[in-house]
Parts: sequence; structure tokens; C-alpha cells
Amino acid sequence: MNYTYILRCEDGTLYTGWTNNLEKRVADHNAGKGAKYTRTRRPVELVYVEEFSTKEEAMSREYAIKRLKRTDKLKLLHAKNA
Repeated sequence: MNYTYILRCEDGTLYTGWTNNLEKRVADHNAGKGAKYTRTRRPVELVYVEEFSTKEEAMSREYAIKRLKRTDKLKLLHAKNA
């Protein structure tokens, strides 16, 4: 499985990424081994996940989410958690 995910960083910002091993990737972010963006914004919390069968689908969705405005990302989180 492949996943597109959103993390909420300690400073309240949102980070979007994709992976094929969600638990390991979140642990990597929290250990400072993830993306450069999250290294100084730890700890991070997983707040949103979508599952895909292919890497390409997950990467395409990551790209689409990264293009959204923050308000639209927050609406996405709210809709998924409602």
C-alpha cells in the first residue's frame, strides 16, 4: 500500500508527504530523519491519511494537496474526521 499523509507540526503548520510505510515514515519525521521541513518543527502528529494501490497515485495526490491553500487543507482534515 501507498499513502498520502498530512502531519501537523509543533508550530501548527501542516506538512504533506507520501510513503509506502506510514508508521516508519512518521517515526522518521519525529526522529529528525524525515523531511528537512519537519526537522525543526517536531514533534509532528499524523492528522490525515489516504491509501492508494500505486506509488504514482499517492504522489499525484500529494502534489494536489500541496497545491491547496491552508484553509482548503483544514477543510479536508475536518471533512475526513467528521
